Amino acid sequence: MLNFTEEIKNEIISSGAADDGARAILSAFIRTSGTVISRNGLFGFELITENEGTAEFFLNLLEEKFGLSLTVSGAKFDLLSGKDKLAFECADEKTDKLLKELKIVEESKDGFFVDFSVDEEIFESEISKIDFIKGAFLGGGSCTLPEESVSSRTGYHFEIVFSNKLTANDFLDLLCEFEILAKLVMRKDKWVVYAKSKAVISDILAAMGCEKGLDKLNRVVELKDKLNNENRLNNCSVSNIDKTVTASVNQVRAIEIISQTIGLQSLDKPLFEVAECRLADKNASMQELAERLNISKSCLNHRMRKLSELALSLTD
Repeated sequence: MLNFTEEIKNEIISSGAADDGARAILSAFIRTSGTVISRNGLFGFELITENEGTAEFFLNLLEEKFGLSLTVSGAKFDLLSGKDKLAFECADEKTDKLLKELKIVEESKDGFFVDFSVDEEIFESEISKIDFIKGAFLGGGSCTLPEESVSSRTGYHFEIVFSNKLTANDFLDLLCEFEILAKLVMRKDKWVVYAKSKAVISDILAAMGCEKGLDKLNRVVELKDKLNNENRLNNCSVSNIDKTVTASVNQVRAIEIISQTIGLQSLDKPLFEVAECRLADKNASMQELAERLNISKSCLNHRMRKLSELALSLTD
């Protein structure tokens, strides 16, 4: 069964990339799951993914849009995911040229270097910016939803992992253009752009056009809210029951003190009737006692307080 991250990635893959977004989605994927390499004086890149659909998507994208072919350079079993991580590489003149066009490899007076910043030139349109977000998620993203159980400690979590802080900050700025406010944290030697707010996660999924993922998120939110409300009501009910039982015990104890000291017959008629009614049904609620005595609940509370004060004075 697919997890939520895989569902989102499959939905992104099925929607494909716009013609003017191919460079953006590839650039983001290289920056999140790729490594720039050098072969015979030419720059190339290695891509790593555990998702077969993602691998096939970028194999086709590179071949159809850029005329490049990836070769399998290795495979490694990942203990955390329980899946094989496939490594592909591409290093030739065309790849070297593409990396420079994507502004991943730049030239300075000291020679060529890897530029971790995200150059605006790769964004040919607003759609290409969305494709960059998609590519980043395909390369280093994950999203989890809370379990259905009320006691579950898992929550809403969306993240994309970057190897460089500069790239992560530029990605945060890109999200801000869509009024999406995510956060940044360092985890070991990586930089993680993340969101735990269901509203922010909803905005990100909507921006990426993941309608199925958004529908599932909304269903989970609705279910969790319903379960949480039911849980709060149950807790409130239990709390009220506990208060009622405690009050009843205290009232009975006070009446018993009066009975054992000065006797209930010493009480005036209103207090005697209340004491007698409480002893007759120790589990009844105050509302039930008030109805039986044909008095208001506030009046009953007043008389119960007088009985409690009397019992307290008798124990001093």
